[in-house]
Amino acid sequence: MSEPLEENSDIELKPVTHITTDAIGPAGKRVFYIQAWKDEITVTVIVEKFQLQTLAVGIEQFLAELRQRIPMMQEAQTNFDEEKMRIIPPVEPLFRVSEFSLNYDSENDLLGLIAREIPASDEDPITEVRFWANRTQIRSMISWGLEVVNRGRPSCIQCGEPEDPAGHFCARKNGHKY
Repeated sequence: MSEPLEENSDIELKPVTHITTDAIGPAGKRVFYIQAWKDEITVTVIVEKFQLQTLAVGIEQFLAELRQRIPMMQEAQTNFDEEKMRIIPPVEPLFRVSEFSLNYDSENDLLGLIAREIPASDEDPITEVRFWANRTQIRSMISWGLEVVNRGRPSCIQCGEPEDPAGHFCARKNGHKY
């Protein structure tokens, strides 16, 4: 059982006990999530598929920069156990992520994944969740996340867009380039 969290307040899990990403729903209608917990607190946010893909690239670049700056730093592992990487119900997302940023706590060797929600109006505060995890936890999360992404609909070899099981209108096959 997880502790209820207030909406519209900043949350920091430092360090997380576990962090993962997953998707729920059939291919083409999946909803992607990032979920982390620390002790009795569970935090879940919604992300878009492309955000997860972009985040994976950004994290790998960030880790490569860290390795250049700190040559003695050990390589973070990417191993994961699929059963442990599944999100845990109930899935009650705090918000849909509008942007991510990364940070590094060198004293504790923790990577900060900061997820922000852009408010609906200027009067609403920005809600932010800061997930602090070790480098292996983060790399395992993104490795699993890319695995989940790749289990979705196949991409059209002509236009690169996802193919729907019910049929696919491909602009390239019809002479259109947009």
